[in-house]
Amino acid sequence: MMPQMLFKNLRLLDPRWDEAREGYEVLVEGELIKEVSSSPISAPNAQVIDCGKRTLMPGLIDCHVHVFLVEVNIRYLENMPLTLLTAKSADLMKGMIDRGFTTVRDTGGADWGIKTAVESGLIPGPRLFISGRAIGPTGGHSDSRRRTDSGAACGCCNAMVYCMAIADGADEVRRTVREQMRQGADQIKIMCSGGVASPYDPLDSLQFSEAEIAAATDEAKNFGRYVLAHAYTPEAITRAVTNGVRTIEHGNLIDDKSAQLLKSKGGYMIANLVTYFSMKERAAQFGMSADMLAKNDIVLEGALRSLETCKAAGVKVGYGTDLLGQLQVDQSQEFMYRAKVLKPIEIIRQATVVGAEILRQEGKLGVVEPGAFADLIVVDGDPLKRLELFLDQGAHLPAIMKAGKFHKNALR
Repeated sequence: MMPQMLFKNLRLLDPRWDEAREGYEVLVEGELIKEVSSSPISAPNAQVIDCGKRTLMPGLIDCHVHVFLVEVNIRYLENMPLTLLTAKSADLMKGMIDRGFTTVRDTGGADWGIKTAVESGLIPGPRLFISGRAIGPTGGHSDSRRRTDSGAACGCCNAMVYCMAIADGADEVRRTVREQMRQGADQIKIMCSGGVASPYDPLDSLQFSEAEIAAATDEAKNFGRYVLAHAYTPEAITRAVTNGVRTIEHGNLIDDKSAQLLKSKGGYMIANLVTYFSMKERAAQFGMSADMLAKNDIVLEGALRSLETCKAAGVKVGYGTDLLGQLQVDQSQEFMYRAKVLKPIEIIRQATVVGAEILRQEGKLGVVEPGAFADLIVVDGDPLKRLELFLDQGAHLPAIMKAGKFHKNALR
């Protein structure tokens, strides 16, 4: 018989509810939740976890991270060997699960090797849903070359090249997408507009053509995967969604019309507010250039408004942060920025049940129900009343469990 753990004396917050509920018990068996009951559960052989009337809830899901972009100025990755990259990445991932993020979707860079290392317990970290290399056109957001570079650098000693791929024309996009899926990608990342951290592409540039986007989404669909697109402007969002993209990343400059299109196609937006605020405050000290920071100011202005636009159109928004390198410690601050326009329960749902939908893990992640993965966190109080309980690097989370195993347990 698999080992059992029984959580008692708790307030249960399943994010599908509007508030936490008293009197529940939760039985974990192996890596799954076996029973959830409002009356006492009989499990004589289970290890009992007394939660001391704290809140038990699903582990958090961040749908836009970069575990391999370990520097704020990604130019610094040019001279970084993959061995050092992996060590730095391990430290960043431990920080994520320490903060209660038991699942993350890496949106460009992380490969099957680092995913396997986490799954096999060699490195502590959240569940990883990987995109492989982020794919873009020549001169776009994925083109890491300097203007003086004539060819592509070697990926083994240039970590930035390892994280990104260039493809031009529909056939080359198809081949590159197929290669990422051969390498174990859970989803495909493409670039449809300019970006902040890339030096030469204007934010409002339209990158992949319609035919190239359609080639990517067609191949992903054939393989049982989907495409996410980096896109800021209404034009880029419209081009992406019209050609089969399922999730829009960032979307800061989204307007009513493009939001309604995204809603009509059943797509999702993954907003990332904290990264723009953190970059404005602190990125210069870590080497981010003035040109990049100027582009950051443009998208920062639309960040909060994008949440209101999506809410009005009924677009489901996932929790994402997109923080680079040393700024990743700000991951939980995203809750506080969203709280300027959304209710706490709405934000918690974005970081749990909506995230699970985006990952196509409904009923397995983001909820507390039988058959779901035992990815659970215990919170020192009610996060619906104090979102600040998610701050301070997990200091207010005395217990963090992933797949039925404690990453942290201070309740004993």
